[in-house]
Amino acid sequence: MSNQYTWVQWNRHKKAYDLIAVGGVLAYLAVFVGISSVVWSGEHALSPMTLLIRATGTCAIVMLHLILAIGPLARLYPTRFAPLLYNRRHLGVTMFCVALAHSVLVLIWYGGFGTINPISAVLTLNSNITSLSAFPFELPGVLALVILFYMAATSHDFWLKNLSPRWWKALHMGVYAAYALLLMHVALGALQSERSPAYPVLIGVGAVGLLLLHITAGLLETRRDRHIDGQPTHTPSWIDVAAVADIPTDRAKVVIPRKGCPKVAVFRYGNTLSAVANVCAHQGGPLGEGKIIDGCITCPWHGYQYRPHNGQSPPPYTEMIPTYELRIDGERVLLNPTPKPPGTTVEPVTIGAPHDDR
Repeated sequence: MSNQYTWVQWNRHKKAYDLIAVGGVLAYLAVFVGISSVVWSGEHALSPMTLLIRATGTCAIVMLHLILAIGPLARLYPTRFAPLLYNRRHLGVTMFCVALAHSVLVLIWYGGFGTINPISAVLTLNSNITSLSAFPFELPGVLALVILFYMAATSHDFWLKNLSPRWWKALHMGVYAAYALLLMHVALGALQSERSPAYPVLIGVGAVGLLLLHITAGLLETRRDRHIDGQPTHTPSWIDVAAVADIPTDRAKVVIPRKGCPKVAVFRYGNTLSAVANVCAHQGGPLGEGKIIDGCITCPWHGYQYRPHNGQSPPPYTEMIPTYELRIDGERVLLNPTPKPPGTTVEPVTIGAPHDDR
């Protein structure tokens, strides 16, 4: 988290993550080229450029599968995969660079030795849209690369801030369109000349695996939502959210006040309780899955922080989230489901203090 824009905001963890990502890419390319050189030898030997084209193409697809799997895995296993989610944008930019390298190699090798523009040469290699074997499979690949480019180009927090989290997230959901286009690109291109069933099986397993991961994570989230509804109390404007003992220290109890209402995170810190909106103003992260660090609610996705009693980020940061009123009735925590404007100070309730019904 930074109060000013920098080209790349590295810290110790991000440096380690990026080194592992780059090292993994280089290792994959080396292993792929090495094994392929042994398998495709003699009269079936492939040129080094062809091996590099295949290596970068398959590497980009493998990386995209990993990127799309991180989200649902972080919902299913938060403690294990949250660090990967925290650095996912760096992995996405790395994947785009690999895909771009694949495209450049294709242009050089298949379109760089003729009399016409290399891009035109490659895009007109196949032009029969009614034939599977002669379908212009390069076109979906180009469209996918364009989507990946604008996602990489707008990955910086400058765009997130100025486009607003909602529109930025909607824009970056285009990764699923890119994925579908890449499947088309591979199915109508490379797989048409493959005799081995290995590649189609691997692509199919990857696609089905991602689909099942997303469905499982969605069903789990739906089930959780059904179990965190607040219960109306004798006072219509207040909702019973939990027993005091059910809220762990420096953590939160997440509740949906009423059907269709946004989630609220009720945090316990020290001997007090405060409630804020569950959605981080940065990128929509689930604040209720974070914890109190140095007196501030800390988002588990990217570390953005808010003071629990007023929903304001500590200076010099300016992010704010809505706050909610709480009170304690016996051993139960009650919530007023009407949110206060973002940044509004609400006096924390003290556990064990005398209750005032006024």
